[in-house]
Amino acid sequence: MRDHLGRQIDYMRISITDRCNLRCRYCMPEGVKCVPMEEILTLEECAEIAAWAASLGVSKIKVTGGEPLVRLGCCDFIRMLKDIKGIEKVTITTNGILLERYLEELIAAGVDGINISLDTLDPKLYRALTGGGDLEAVLRVLEKTVKIRGDRQIPVKINAVSLDLKDMAGQLGCRYDGPGWQELLELAVKYPIDVRFIEVMPIGYGRQYRSVDHDKLLAWLMERYPDMKEDRRIHGNGPAVYYQIPGFQGSIGLISALHGKFCSDCNRVRLTSQGYLKSCLCYEDGVDLRKILRGRGSLKEKEARLLEAMTQAIWGKPTAHCFEDPEHMTEHENMVRIGG
Repeated sequence: MRDHLGRQIDYMRISITDRCNLRCRYCMPEGVKCVPMEEILTLEECAEIAAWAASLGVSKIKVTGGEPLVRLGCCDFIRMLKDIKGIEKVTITTNGILLERYLEELIAAGVDGINISLDTLDPKLYRALTGGGDLEAVLRVLEKTVKIRGDRQIPVKINAVSLDLKDMAGQLGCRYDGPGWQELLELAVKYPIDVRFIEVMPIGYGRQYRSVDHDKLLAWLMERYPDMKEDRRIHGNGPAVYYQIPGFQGSIGLISALHGKFCSDCNRVRLTSQGYLKSCLCYEDGVDLRKILRGRGSLKEKEARLLEAMTQAIWGKPTAHCFEDPEHMTEHENMVRIGG
């Protein structure tokens, strides 16, 4: 389906939980309250919405959270999605802490790609930034995932939020001397994976932290790697701009919501764990699909209302975000409540 600007909306991000086993400072620090489970969509309800989304042209789904692997049945849910007619690709974003436990089950369910959130390779800073995360566990499963061989190799991407790590370390009482980028870049040298840097968006707790300007990051990369060239191959579902560096097995991606606004090509909608369908992160606009699913009426009546509501939400997708002008934002929820 196309929205009112003619953008093809074929990608949905589905958050299946607002819970997480880490406490990253910019997303879900200590003290954040989770909503009662009865307010969270069941996995069957999520799958039903996904099926209707597929009927409207959505073919790619990203499973997110919170941390999706803390939700019991996450792997079964991926299997449900893979069985939906029209869904071509199902991927997952995880912090990696539980990935080793569920890796084989995810592969058996048919997952098409795994994104691992990893902002620093400094063990002390990682522990402080994530509220106690085990970096070694993440690096161990990263290597294990990359080395999997079989009928198909699972593409792996690293998602690194472009935090000013020196500033963050100062706030956390840690000593940190490096820029952070170089260490993460080395992962794309060592492994055939994409390493993507994501500008911090001014949503929820993210407003409190300084983001690295991607114009400056790109200039730094070009100065350090003068032979770097843009990589125009399709790497996934989203808006990252990729670059190839000689000697690297993987590519480097920049997702620049602030300094590389990509709204004219935006192809996504988001379903929160509470069943709210959002067409743009910047605004509170959307539609409560849970209310329709659990409301009165026959199954046929609810299905008709659901389809109409989704169609209207997609058609009315905002022209562009206004992250560069936060005073005009209407979304005030934390990112963990919206879905990563």
